Amino acid sequence: MKERMVRVGGNSKMADAIAERFLAARRAAQGLADYPGTPPETLAEAYAIQDAALARVDQEVAGWKVGRILPPLDAQYGCNRLAGPIFADTVAAIAADAEGYMFADGFGAIEAEYLFRIGSTPPAGQTDFTLEEAADHIDAVHIGVEIASSPFAGINGMGPAVTISDFGNNNGLLIGPAVADWRSGAYSKQSVTTRIDGIVVGSGKAAAFARGAIGSVSFLLGNLAARGISIREGWWISTGAVTGVHPVRPGQAVEMDFGPLGTLHCRIGAQEPR
Repeated sequence: MKERMVRVGGNSKMADAIAERFLAARRAAQGLADYPGTPPETLAEAYAIQDAALARVDQEVAGWKVGRILPPLDAQYGCNRLAGPIFADTVAAIAADAEGYMFADGFGAIEAEYLFRIGSTPPAGQTDFTLEEAADHIDAVHIGVEIASSPFAGINGMGPAVTISDFGNNNGLLIGPAVADWRSGAYSKQSVTTRIDGIVVGSGKAAAFARGAIGSVSFLLGNLAARGISIREGWWISTGAVTGVHPVRPGQAVEMDFGPLGTLHCRIGAQEPR
């Protein structure tokens, strides 16, 4: 499916109000039992809320997460992927004592990901990218862990527009070792397994993605360009959950086994007020 982007104009009062409530909940690390306003029905409405929130934060953006929109919702929304920002203060190189933080009274999950780093920026005005053009703007690929979390406990059950509206349901990124010879595409055939507290909760391969993991890069470059967001060298792109979206709670231990590419470990903690 060709991803369809809709250009988003000025933010409405509703978008502003929803953005402010999500930001307040994130800063206070407080849960939201209900969606803070009228839920967006379209991707354009959802990105308007996300853009309104981005305009109100002073944190540095270090990258973007890309999530998949699976059938039949991809047909309903006219797109098979979604995007959300990843802030620099939530990004770290993974270590033996690594922790990922979720909103304890909200939604929390972990995702095994391939992380692509932008090495060069595309020319101004380009909004469509082939897989080859997208790959030309990448200088490294790593294995990693995305912490998917939102103050709104019901975010993952209300569809992609609601997910987009709160920064794509992202609250962190842990960066693992680099993938050698990633341009060969061999990594996409590697089976990945996720365990929580020693129990297998999912497995999969990036080859299952529509247009592959590099398709997420192609999508994101077009998404950001269409929204008027300047792309920066060094940004990370978290390309999608390889083994699935796995709910977690504070105190749990996570293991993500990428076979010969490496095994990642982290513990889940409760997000503190910022």
